[in-house]
Amino acid sequence: QVQLVESGGGLVQAGGSLRLSCAASGRTFSASVMGWFRQAPGKEREFVAAIRLNRGITYYADSGKGRFTISRDNAKNTVYLQMNSLKHEDTAVYYCAADPAIITAAIAEADEYNYWGQGTQVTVSS
Repeated sequence: QVQLVESGGGLVQAGGSLRLSCAASGRTFSASVMGWFRQAPGKEREFVAAIRLNRGITYYADSGKGRFTISRDNAKNTVYLQMNSLKHEDTAVYYCAADPAIITAAIAEADEYNYWGQGTQVTVSS
C-alpha cells in the first residue's frame, strides 16, 4: 500500500499562486507515476498533471499548461504542483494519485490510479 498526504491548499486571490505537496509513504516503489486531479462541486474529477518519477517526464491538462508545474523530489518521496496565475475556475479539491505503471495514453484517466490522497481544498477568489 501507498499512503498519500496532500498539503498546501488554501484561499488565494485570482492571479495568485499556491504550491501543493503530496508526500508518499509505505510501499513507495509502487508509485512510479504520480498525478494531480481536481474536482469542483457538481463536476467530475479531472486530470491536472502527472509525472513519471524515474525519468521526470511530465504531462499536463490544457487547463494548466503554462500556469502549473509538476515536479518531484524523489529523496523525499514528494511531488509538488506549483500553480501560478490562478483563476476562479481553478477552485476545487485537489487530489494526489499514484500508481505503479500507467501507459501514456491513459495518464489522464483517474481510474488508472490505484492510490489516492484525501484531497486539499483550493479556493480562488475573483
